[in-house]
Amino acid sequence: MSEFTKTLCPYCGVGCGLEVSPPAQLGKATNRDSQGNPIWRVRGDKAHPSSQGMVCVKGATIAESLDKNRLHYPMVRDSLDQEFRRVSWDEAFNIITQRIQTIRFTQGPEALCMYGSGQFQTEDYYIAQKLMKGCLGTNNFDANSRLCMSSAVSGYIQSFGSDGPPCCYDDLELTDCAFLIGTNTAECHPIVFNRLAKYHKKNRKVKMIVVDPRRTPTAEAADLHLAIRPGTDIDLLNGIAHLLMRWNYIDTMFMDDCTSNFPAYAEVIRHYPPEVVARQCGISIENLETAARYWGESQRVLSLWSMGVNQSSEGTAKVRTIINLHLMTGQIGKPGAGPFSLTGQPNAMGGREAGGLAHLLPGYRVVKNPQHRAEVEQFWGLKPGQISPNPGLTAWDMITGLEDGAVELLWIAATNPAVSMPDLERTKKALLRSPFTIYQDAYYPTETSAYAHVLLPAAQWGEKTGVMTNSERVVTLCQAFRQPPREAKADWEIFAEVGRRLDFEKEFAFANSAEVYAEFVKLTKTRPCDMTGISHAQLQAEGPTQWPHPEESRGSRGAGEAGGEVSANRSGKRLYTNLRFHTPDGRARFGAYYSKGLAEPPDPDYPFVLTNGRLYGHWHTQTRTGRIEKICKMHPEPFIEIHPRDAANLGIVDTMYVEVRSRRGKAKFPAKVTKAIAPGTVFVPMHWGSLWADNAEANALTHPESCPDSLQPELKACAVQLIPISVEATVKDYQLQSSQW
Repeated sequence: MSEFTKTLCPYCGVGCGLEVSPPAQLGKATNRDSQGNPIWRVRGDKAHPSSQGMVCVKGATIAESLDKNRLHYPMVRDSLDQEFRRVSWDEAFNIITQRIQTIRFTQGPEALCMYGSGQFQTEDYYIAQKLMKGCLGTNNFDANSRLCMSSAVSGYIQSFGSDGPPCCYDDLELTDCAFLIGTNTAECHPIVFNRLAKYHKKNRKVKMIVVDPRRTPTAEAADLHLAIRPGTDIDLLNGIAHLLMRWNYIDTMFMDDCTSNFPAYAEVIRHYPPEVVARQCGISIENLETAARYWGESQRVLSLWSMGVNQSSEGTAKVRTIINLHLMTGQIGKPGAGPFSLTGQPNAMGGREAGGLAHLLPGYRVVKNPQHRAEVEQFWGLKPGQISPNPGLTAWDMITGLEDGAVELLWIAATNPAVSMPDLERTKKALLRSPFTIYQDAYYPTETSAYAHVLLPAAQWGEKTGVMTNSERVVTLCQAFRQPPREAKADWEIFAEVGRRLDFEKEFAFANSAEVYAEFVKLTKTRPCDMTGISHAQLQAEGPTQWPHPEESRGSRGAGEAGGEVSANRSGKRLYTNLRFHTPDGRARFGAYYSKGLAEPPDPDYPFVLTNGRLYGHWHTQTRTGRIEKICKMHPEPFIEIHPRDAANLGIVDTMYVEVRSRRGKAKFPAKVTKAIAPGTVFVPMHWGSLWADNAEANALTHPESCPDSLQPELKACAVQLIPISVEATVKDYQLQSSQW
């Protein structure tokens, strides 16, 4: 038996395979951290098809956070001004179920909300859907994927008729042209970038285009960096399309046979000639033409995007406009080509499969579709009409629901909205008004725990067995290798026990997570994400498996799989290879969009555009990475990037503190004066909540305006003003605060 347990990194959507072994092994020194505490050994899994043994600093150090600041027992309090008191699980469950029942029979199920996470395993997601949308009859389940990937979901559905990235990571090493827009892949998805960068370096004919207002490590590797003004993505994409059309770099046969709505799109791009687009985007005509030529002359074009596209009031329009370029040039359904969203969280894909957003149902179904509702109701044994036909509250709707009294119970699990939500001061005030908040997490304290009435200790990575799906649709079994500490429980077990205590015993009669997953995959039968051939036992025996993988394909491996020790059970590496789509007529749809720009453009009072993003070592709100010594040394404090020209105009020098103000809030950061950021734009990292730094919350500044289709907030851009803070003022402010303590 191997001393290593195979699992998956629980950070980003790359889905890197890991192997973990105990701190103490025969004949080897015990593995310890700098304080002498034993820690599990972690290394990359060379047999995993997605990561091929590679691992970034987050994955390599993950085990160091396992036992730091864990929540061990259920805790309750009657009001937020009281201290928590420890209770038994039985008492905690009784408090929760009594509250749910009271609300159900007085205000109704629409007053109940759950806000989940891409950190969930698929089993957690699925049981939550069955409890909320099925048994309780409310679609008020949303996840932090709403802040992350919902524009990609919406774009895929509108263009192709279904969610699901059509590409795979092998395409990174087969493309002629990689077009990266709104993604700092080198820092946010480092193993994906490593594969692409190695291939690009070896094949100099391969072109890499990076579109980003910052000169990131990703942009440093590009053949062409387009530092466009924030909010001009659609201008750029339509401008490229205009040139492709003018130069006849289009696949008319593919468009005629496989697409619809091209005339409407052609009318739009007619209005985006190079001189107009270059001026709008703040780039040269020459660079715009180079980008179009790279795309048009390449046989295989792969586009990659992430939050810089999705987190926008035009998020769905941006996604569809990227897809338009693929449709007009026939760049889909073949190796090395296609539109490829890079998922932000480790199991945001699994959440989408399980129906883990307020408008979705399991198996890539949607709430508004009566046939989809009926299929799920029948499968779950519910009476017809039990599932509401109305999409539930989104994450931001839950905040406004707390403000107006519509939400009576908010159950938050595995996420930290007191840092991650937009318009943070408003969010915090709403959380203070919540009549009853349940907070379920592995760590304590977090910023959100301050707003909870009940704390539930959750098992985390390595302490529960379940499944996750990565960006390329590869499903991996994450096996537990240690017991949860003290009284912590798996998320799905907590949800299921609440369900049983609400008199839904037969609906939640699962002995283990393998049984949960076995039930879930039945709901994917004949759906675009068919996983009926996948089970815990199959994954353990055959390794990571890519969907679609229907039951009849079990045990068979698709043609063209990777050789050597890296392999995966793949019945379909790529979607749409037959050039038929999940629309009623089988055709992919062009989307015709004019650029609208930022929801909050700069003006004389707030003359700068603030953007934000991740750093290589940290992850989201630092709930885990903030407790890892090596990572904290890599990124010791937040900062603000300012172009030298803007800094000089304001009298700002390197390391000087700068107060940043928007119409909603303020924060302060030490300045990092750098040409890596475009003039007129400033950048701050998103990771520092109130537990990790003083007054350095990026989302104290952002606004909640969102895409009308995906309802994803525009977290990536808001208008701000900058005020330099002298050292003397900082000292006086500190002394004043000290005297008040």
